[in-house]
Amino acid sequence: MANTDTLAIDQQQLAAAWSETLPTVLNASDRAEVLADEAESNALRLHIATAGHSNYSFDFKCTYVDSREVKVDLVDVEVDGRNVDERTNIIQTMVDDYVRHIHECAQQLHSITK
Repeated sequence: MANTDTLAIDQQQLAAAWSETLPTVLNASDRAEVLADEAESNALRLHIATAGHSNYSFDFKCTYVDSREVKVDLVDVEVDGRNVDERTNIIQTMVDDYVRHIHECAQQLHSITK
């Protein structure tokens, strides 16, 4: 049986809703930027910059599997604008934390995605 549960919202509207909601689930000092994925209409690109002295930035691809479920992929991690090994414990802990926040944001947006 084919999955007919698809997104029923314009990608630009979705990106705008994420831009408003994502900062509310992140640490107050983190900055987030949300862009529509130009290659996939059911995906968003998320850029999260940490506050403080670490200057970490994380790029995620958030793809809607259906109107409720998102798949989150880490694309890149940088420190001070340079790529770093994302397999270190501290970075993995931060990635896991951000993935949780991204799923929390998606849950908060269920009312507009279904």
